[in-house]
Amino acid sequence: MCILCGQRVDDESGVTFGYIHKGLRLGNDEIVRLRSTDMKNLLRHKKLYLVLDLDHTLLNSTQLNHLTSEEEYLKAQSDLLQDVSKGSLFMLEFMHMMTKLRPSVRTFLKEASEMFEMYIYTMGDRPYALEMAKLLDPEKEYFSGRVISRDDGTQKHQKGLDVVLGQESAVVILDDTENAWTKHKDNLILMERYHFFASSCHQFGFNCKSLSQLKSNESETEGALASVLKVLQQVHHIFFDELDSDLASRDVRQVLKTVRKEVLKDCKIVFSRVFPTKFQAENHLLWKMAEPLGATCSTETDSSVTHVISTDAGTEKSRWAVKEDKFLVHPRWIEAVNFFWQKPSEENFPVSQTKNQ
Repeated sequence: MCILCGQRVDDESGVTFGYIHKGLRLGNDEIVRLRSTDMKNLLRHKKLYLVLDLDHTLLNSTQLNHLTSEEEYLKAQSDLLQDVSKGSLFMLEFMHMMTKLRPSVRTFLKEASEMFEMYIYTMGDRPYALEMAKLLDPEKEYFSGRVISRDDGTQKHQKGLDVVLGQESAVVILDDTENAWTKHKDNLILMERYHFFASSCHQFGFNCKSLSQLKSNESETEGALASVLKVLQQVHHIFFDELDSDLASRDVRQVLKTVRKEVLKDCKIVFSRVFPTKFQAENHLLWKMAEPLGATCSTETDSSVTHVISTDAGTEKSRWAVKEDKFLVHPRWIEAVNFFWQKPSEENFPVSQTKNQ
């Protein structure tokens, strides 16, 4: 029985919202009513919804027994749990875990909370999700009870907005895993993964030093969260201040598409030795990445081309780019544009010549 409306709810209809109240299950009609009411209230306050992933998006965690010898120094640098608001590196011995908050996460949450009602949504279990929420939001001013874990989802290995009490047309998602949101890709801003610990690099198959091993970190002012905050501010501004349509009929997914298409709108891109021979170019991930960013992609060079993307400076098209004073960049340039929603300096993505050329 739905505890709000009193109607009987069978297993085929309705959704369980256990993170709000243990055992709470709402019927579909009640969910629609609640979303509509909440949406009207939120729009009055010029706010949208923001669903935030935890791991590799807002923070990075590792098991203590996974720390390498190069990371042992971190144990002496961890911050006190008695006042987490001032720290960023925490040793949670009762969970046998260490967590590093992503640079500028506190500024990000403070600024974002003025534009969005925020949810945490993690594939971690509930105890972990709640502990991370305490680190991120010790005063409970940002998330309240809106902490969703894998235990609350309706599909295994998937995240869905069916357990979020917000209308899909007003939800923005930040997550580092695109495949977790197969039904809601239009709501998603894909985040560059935060690999602070060595175990995180190993988990994703990277054979390189982690930030902790390098005793380094992302930039506070130019890192992933600082960059995506600017995107969110732009999206919020367009949604509330630039659209002519009735407020209730506006769709943040369309705003996201519009903002994305502006990033590379003046760029015409040709790829060289990036796709396998006989591969259908327009089906390649990089091609599909570039077009929603506003770029025009081509297989042939001409005077209108602005960028040649290649892994080898010795190819015919690469040499043409140099001769014609076009940008010659590594494929990582497109990936960076995709994550940061802005054009990074091309000179930071040089292309070297393959040996035996």
